Amino acid sequence: MDAGSVLAFWTVALLLIVVPGADWAFTIGAGLRRAVLPAVGGLVMGYAIITAVVAAGVGALVAESPTFLTGLTLVGGLYLVWHGASTFARPGEISGGETDGSGWRTFARGVGVSGLNPKGLLIFLALLPQFTDPGYAWPVAWQIGVLGCAFMATCGVFYLGLGTFTRSALVGRPGSAKLISRLSGIAMVGIGAWLIVDRLL
Repeated sequence: MDAGSVLAFWTVALLLIVVPGADWAFTIGAGLRRAVLPAVGGLVMGYAIITAVVAAGVGALVAESPTFLTGLTLVGGLYLVWHGASTFARPGEISGGETDGSGWRTFARGVGVSGLNPKGLLIFLALLPQFTDPGYAWPVAWQIGVLGCAFMATCGVFYLGLGTFTRSALVGRPGSAKLISRLSGIAMVGIGAWLIVDRLL
């Protein structure tokens, strides 16, 4: 795996990250609550877990088990629907800071948003191995780890920027903040429902 392979993977990863989805919706909602750091930390941790699963070869076993994959999809989809509905029911406002313990709750939700998303697992299963070289001096599992770290670093930088921009753009606009929060909640519900319907059909 040479530098060109890593750069090619990084380009593909960046394209995947900038496309709006559940991570976007979650980060925007967190930006309104000044919870960007724990939110992004949770998202990155979720992808770290997926990277470890794929590197260990467990991901392929999961993908080959229709029952397990369906169960994972249902859990991930229901989680997104629940989180999106909660966000819609209690739209975020620009707040002054985190209350005790809320940072850890946001972190845990971030892990759930990215780590329980079966599409993330399947994308990593399809994507990471294509950029590895079995003949390279490093084991394939290490190469997958390096590519996963490149994805996580890009994800962290992009979503930190997105969350920070959301907060700064909506300061002094409580009505707009609530609207954006509700829209992010609707987006998560829609993505979760699509995951469930897509898998069941």
